[in-house]
Amino acid sequence: MKNHVPFLRLRRAWPLGVAASGLLVAFLAQGMAPDASAAGKQAATVPVLSPTIPLEITVTSPPSPPTLASLQHDFDVFSWQMFVALNWPANADGSPNTKLTIGQAPRDSVVWQHWRESRSIFLPEGATPPPWGQNTPLPAVCSGINPKTLPPNTLRLTQIGKTPNLLDESSEPFKTGPLIDQNGRYTRYEILTNETMFNYILGNTLYSKAGQKAFNADADFPSSNTTNGQVGSIMVKAAWVEMGGKYDPSKFFTAWALVYDNPAEQHGVKPFCKLEKVGLVGFHIAHKTADEPQWIWSTFENVANAPTQGEKLQRSAYNFFDPACKDCQVNEPPPRPWNPENAYTKPSQIERVIAITPEAKRLNDSFHQALAAVTPNSVWLNYELVSTQWPTNASSRIDPTGVPAPSFLANTTLESYIQGEVKQTSSSCMACHNNATTTAGKSADFTYLLQRAQ
Repeated sequence: MKNHVPFLRLRRAWPLGVAASGLLVAFLAQGMAPDASAAGKQAATVPVLSPTIPLEITVTSPPSPPTLASLQHDFDVFSWQMFVALNWPANADGSPNTKLTIGQAPRDSVVWQHWRESRSIFLPEGATPPPWGQNTPLPAVCSGINPKTLPPNTLRLTQIGKTPNLLDESSEPFKTGPLIDQNGRYTRYEILTNETMFNYILGNTLYSKAGQKAFNADADFPSSNTTNGQVGSIMVKAAWVEMGGKYDPSKFFTAWALVYDNPAEQHGVKPFCKLEKVGLVGFHIAHKTADEPQWIWSTFENVANAPTQGEKLQRSAYNFFDPACKDCQVNEPPPRPWNPENAYTKPSQIERVIAITPEAKRLNDSFHQALAAVTPNSVWLNYELVSTQWPTNASSRIDPTGVPAPSFLANTTLESYIQGEVKQTSSSCMACHNNATTTAGKSADFTYLLQRAQ
């Protein structure tokens, strides 16, 4: 891997626990400016699209040694490489179809859609989940549907938030609530793990409360490793809206999904299940690597999700913002009671609080150029990287989050109501997930999934 060892030496030489602004001071004191222009020049190069999941970032030159800005660029490139590899057309077994390129065969499933959804891992009464490659039966609420009539790789969407039982969670430590789209329907969510992460959960019986109690140790998911070529633990969070109405399916990556309401997860709702075409609006990737034990956090969105606060509107219509609404409360959860069964709920009015940086926009443009060269009307031209959060001092003895850069990161569909730059309040992937524990009270290694065990 290019220039990786010098990069590690530099990172580990940084003062422990220093904040991002302190890093800039340290750079300047050593005569190293945070050269954003270099990152911009790097982003101008048209990237190569590959189905191979990257195991670690590649540190580019110039400058040498790297600066905070150049490293941010390198992590952002890593994020795009992940996005491309995971959204590559898949074979029936979930492996990338190397006869195709991302954007081709848009009706085919993509790699990450073959991963294990959390609901098929953490089963009622702590039952053992089926092995990789097998799925659980349809939920009881969808029992009236013949599985043989479903399109291949049909999704199962019941969550109306990142947590499975949002309707009951009124004591969350942060502002939360469902996200209502411009058709007045609830946005739906899912969380999936790759095979490496799933096998760790299965092999250590972490899928049940009893298993976690018997394990009686902190979780330590396998990391990607460039030495042996191992692909480490990766989890994906996806946000979807139902197609139709104000939404043009050609502007989204779409899939068929069983959209259902489950009384076992959302108390007070009636059992309901329907087959719907849905479009992807938000996409988180968390990847644990050998040099980033706090994981690398990448977040992408549909380009039409929301405008940025303080900037001139660039579109006449958005997925989660109505330019004509003058009395809409911005970035506020809908009033209770929340009920996804309602035929119509007043749409959410969402604005992006932290703007996408010019450097990230240039990188987005370069990857869009590469995507368009393969498929001029590629659906992936409608998606952009917001940013990547990474540990600037992964081995810090003071800050277990590794001194994240940037300090805050939010996706307008996944952290709609906690955007901003207020410590302990605004969204920070690493700061939040550092608090995750198992049901036995042990560290969960930056994932809340293990709390779903029954």
